[in-house]
Amino acid sequence: MTFFLVGVSPAAMAAVQQQQAPAPAREYKLSKEERNGLAPLQAAVNAKDTAAATAALPAAQAAAKGADAQYVLGQLMLKLGIDSNNEAIQRQAIDRLLATASTPQKDLSTLYLNQAALADRAGDRKTAENALTKAAQISPNDPDVLLSLAELKVDGKKGAEAVDLISRAIDMRKAAGQPVPDTWYKRALSLAFQNKMAPQSVALGKALVAAYPTPTNWRDALLIYRDSSTLDAQAQLDLFRLMRAAKGLTGERDYFRFADQLKSGGFPGESKAVLDEGVAARHVDAAKSPFKELIAANTVQMKGDRESLGGLETKALASGTGQMALSTADAYYGYGDYAKAAALYRAALQKGGVDANLVNTRLGAALAQSGQKVEAEAALKAVQGPRADIAAFWMAWLNQRG
Repeated sequence: MTFFLVGVSPAAMAAVQQQQAPAPAREYKLSKEERNGLAPLQAAVNAKDTAAATAALPAAQAAAKGADAQYVLGQLMLKLGIDSNNEAIQRQAIDRLLATASTPQKDLSTLYLNQAALADRAGDRKTAENALTKAAQISPNDPDVLLSLAELKVDGKKGAEAVDLISRAIDMRKAAGQPVPDTWYKRALSLAFQNKMAPQSVALGKALVAAYPTPTNWRDALLIYRDSSTLDAQAQLDLFRLMRAAKGLTGERDYFRFADQLKSGGFPGESKAVLDEGVAARHVDAAKSPFKELIAANTVQMKGDRESLGGLETKALASGTGQMALSTADAYYGYGDYAKAAALYRAALQKGGVDANLVNTRLGAALAQSGQKVEAEAALKAVQGPRADIAAFWMAWLNQRG
């Protein structure tokens, strides 16, 4: 007697399909009555006579009493359900197979997956979720099972559980040394953001850009981080600077918002550079309002600004506190003179009287921009508190610089 199990694509919970490998041969303990009751069904199923098999089914069901008979009946019903494309019979067959102790342990995970797939197709989400939960317990190291269960959790408005399941699936693939599809990161990140899970959003955003550092992923990860956090103007400035470095700025809104913030913060040269990049990328029309007015304001503000930095640097180095060194370093950074900026950030740290976490963030950024990877890493690792996440994002960008 030949029996078949059904297979399923767990990630999509797609249509149930028949596996080609038969179950291993085994001896079945069937009574004479059970054999007689099952024989017509078996003959019809093997002949693919679905009408005769359907007619023989009630007698076979009435005859099957023992565990082995229930198992044989379940397999025959399953084959009949597949041949007749009758998912109701397939569901009954799988339920019967799961209920009998004669079903081999090695087949349970597949059966639960199929039970979940069929239940989901029938709109029975509770049964589908329970079945996938059991499949995950039987196959705890199968990430595809976790992904399937996660999608059912989403349908059941259990977003936090779904994020945890996808994160576990990601960790499994990493632990096995296998690549993790970018869609897994993006799905988990989107769900974490939707469910206001700030720590998970940050962690998944960093993981996404570390694995797939595309400009789009950088933009999405940083914007989700911004919208999941409470950032002051200075932190937002550092975030936008990183987005620019990662080439994540796109569209008029990004370029205007960043350029306007820079102009208002006293960085006309950096504002101009951002707008120039926007024009070159064809995201900005320099003749269009409000860009035209912003460019004009930068032109006025820049007059003599760059030349004044030398005098400010001298005063900053002579000052008893680090505040002036910090502001002058910021100005040099804005003009792209990262070496000067780094020297003054270090002076600010040495003199004190400044937020060391802010200064180390910008020192790390300046060193990273100037290609001093080891020094940049040391500065960024020194950042603690609320700015640690920004520093970690900068670190991810730094690690991609080679």
